[in-house]
Amino acid sequence: MIPPKNKPHFSINCKGELIDLTTPKVMGILNITPDSFYDGGRFKDSKSVLDQVEKMLVEGATFIDLGAYSSRPGADFVSVDEELKRIVPVVALILKVFPDCIISIDSFRSRVAMECAAVGASICNDISAGKLDPKMMETVGQLKMPYIMMHMKGTPQNMHKQTDYKHLITDIYHYFSERIQLAKEHRITDLILDLGFGFAKTTEQNYKLLRHMEFFSNLNLPMLTGVSRKSMIYKVLDCTAAEALNGTTALHMMALANGSKILRVHDVKQAQECVQLYNVLVKDN
Repeated sequence: MIPPKNKPHFSINCKGELIDLTTPKVMGILNITPDSFYDGGRFKDSKSVLDQVEKMLVEGATFIDLGAYSSRPGADFVSVDEELKRIVPVVALILKVFPDCIISIDSFRSRVAMECAAVGASICNDISAGKLDPKMMETVGQLKMPYIMMHMKGTPQNMHKQTDYKHLITDIYHYFSERIQLAKEHRITDLILDLGFGFAKTTEQNYKLLRHMEFFSNLNLPMLTGVSRKSMIYKVLDCTAAEALNGTTALHMMALANGSKILRVHDVKQAQECVQLYNVLVKDN
């Protein structure tokens, strides 16, 4: 389905720079963890990190999403100190070489958000929407950062056991309604919704959610989609995460058609090509 002509206009303020989301944008994933499901352990040193950031920026990434705590199902627990040790120097390194880079911090901890913001991070990407750290929303409000709030039940360690819903779509809608209200109470003005594909959801539930993404446009906030190389793709295709790029691209086009404004991806070039083709499709709509 192609979105209607009267598309909402969204933008976010990243350290004084207004990013227009009327045209969908691509967010490149950079995991500096040893155990991420697809690229764990690939970026261990300064050269590999900077080479990957440069590659993603050249290929068209507007944002770089930096994570130091794997959120895959059953992921190992990482202490706050260890997460900070991994991530803060990398933020500083990237911005030293690429000072205009817009870095999103993939963390559910307020201290991590605060210390990364202090060295130049622009966005907070919280898989728990503030549920795993009661100080997170207060901190983000004080930092005046855009805030990506995702739907998840439980923690990365136990979310795979929490897939029971009374009504999947309305349950998630009510979750966001409550979290949005709380964010506004903390004076967070730039909000982005992530429906949480793969987080406390079965494969069947993930596809139902993707089919009904447009329903969440009623919340009048931009949506980010993170399906890149996830099990909802490679389990259906009976392949591995490494072989799931084509399937990822197929679902990216579906997400764009259903209103997504940011694609969070491992493969920037292919996602950017998807956005380019989508823009041609909707040009006269």
